[in-house]
This record gives sequence, C-alpha cells and structure tokens, in this order.
Amino acid sequence: MAYGKVYLVGAGPGDPQLLTIKAVKVLKEADVVIYDRLVGEEILCLAPESAEMIYVGKRTGKHEVPQDKITELIIEKAKDGGKIVRLKGGDPFIFGRGGEEAEALVEKGIKFEVVPGVSSAVVAPAYAGIPLTHRDYAASVAIVTGHRAGDAEKVIDWVKIANAVDTMVILMGVESLDGIVGKLLEGGISKDKPVAMVESGTYPKQRTLIARLGTIIKEAEAKQIKSPAVIVIGEVANLGRKLAWFKKPLA
Repeated sequence: MAYGKVYLVGAGPGDPQLLTIKAVKVLKEADVVIYDRLVGEEILCLAPESAEMIYVGKRTGKHEVPQDKITELIIEKAKDGGKIVRLKGGDPFIFGRGGEEAEALVEKGIKFEVVPGVSSAVVAPAYAGIPLTHRDYAASVAIVTGHRAGDAEKVIDWVKIANAVDTMVILMGVESLDGIVGKLLEGGISKDKPVAMVESGTYPKQRTLIARLGTIIKEAEAKQIKSPAVIVIGEVANLGRKLAWFKKPLA
C-alpha cells in the first residue's frame, strides 16, 4: 500500500506574515489539513478549496479531540494517500506534541517531514520589546510548560529552573500562575524578580503586563490577562518598559 506523506507544520505565533515560506508552499499543496485552535483564518485560507479541513483544537483543561484520537486521524488520512498537513500553532516540536505524532508515524512506516515554525516563546516577548538574552542581564534561557503545574505525577522543579537560568519563559501558564508563583516564592526566589506577561502576542489585541513576582498575580487579575499569554521571568522583562515597539494596527 502506498501511503501519503505527513507534514508536521508550525504555523507560528499568530501573525500570518511570520509563517515560513516552506509552510506556505506545503499548505498550498495540501489534500488534508488537520489544524489546532490557535491557527488563524488567514493561514487556513492558504490551503486549496479542495482540501479537507479538520479542526482538532485543544484548550487547557478541555480537549475537543484527545491526542490519541488526533494521532489515529493523522495515520488514517495518510493511509488514504496524498499530502496531509498537521498544522500547529508555534513550532510542532515545542510543546506541540509533534514528537509523539512523529513516533507514531515511524511505527506505521509513514513518511513525514517537519516544517518548523516560529515559537511564541520567542516571538511574543520580542514583539513586547523583551529580548530573552542580553549581554548585561541574561546568558541563559529555559522554556517551560505551565500545563503540568498541577500534575502531581509530572512535577516541575520551578525553583531549580529559576536558579539555573537567567530567563524563564513559561507557555500555557496563565491558569497555573498562582501555583507557579507560590512555588517560586516559597523556594526563596525574590518577590522583586521582574515578570512580564504578553497576551495574544503578534495579534492586533496584544498587550503586555510588567510587574514583580510578588505582585504579578494581583496585577494579572486586575488586568484580566487571559490565555494565550507568554510569561517571562527575569531581569530582561523590565526591558519591555523601554523597548516596546509593536503598535496595534488600526481596527
């Protein structure tokens, strides 16, 4: 049986202009597109009208389609032949479950290709004027998922990470912010540590909150910061006060 080929494609952080040239090419040739919640309409419109579009979006705490079912769907469509695009926000190999899907494809003998995407972990802070590294402030970075914060079986040592690097970037951490901050403060991390939260990075509605570890929970509640938002902890967060450059386009 001649199987089709699967492309694990990163759609970037939201702004369609940040989509890679290769991702555009693959999308325009797709027979099936299996896409996530954070992929915008402008990007989806690049697929041919004849392409089968399948939504498998997931939210924190609420999965419309479980991951095992998504993987089964990818394999099923690949067995039908053609070009199958598994389209994910950001990069497929940075908390995008792309590694798991690739493993399953290898087990089934299905050809696949990875098309990396620009991760919101880097771009959202950049759009807020926050460089993750800086000669004067930061020589190391850790990217952590906040999605596991409440999972007792997959404990993240937040204090150990915070002490090991200059800048910590947390994805999918809004719902777990209280727990993360609590663990850091209990572990001796200074309450004056700068923290930034960049909501809806690269979208016209992007906004940034810059505070301190000891006040970020109260300020985030007051500003009603919602997911998706990237959290940056470290001295570089303060640079967002003077380096912010992204201006919201007119509605």
